[in-house]
Amino acid sequence: MGWGCPPSKFPWTYSSKETCYLLEGKVKVYPDGSNDFVEIGAGDLVEFPKGMSCTWEVSVAVDKHYKFE
Repeated sequence: MGWGCPPSKFPWTYSSKETCYLLEGKVKVYPDGSNDFVEIGAGDLVEFPKGMSCTWEVSVAVDKHYKFE
């Protein structure tokens, strides 16, 4: 499945494990309770565990493919 998002900042909780591949964009992902972030961008394949809560800070519009398990 595909999903896109313009530059924005929003909280997100994963109700299922998600594997995603970023076709375009750049995102800083801040896990809840942490001031540290992981930056992901075009060409990255990322796995988010079920139950993870975080904040997405999209600096460059995102286009991604994803799969929930």
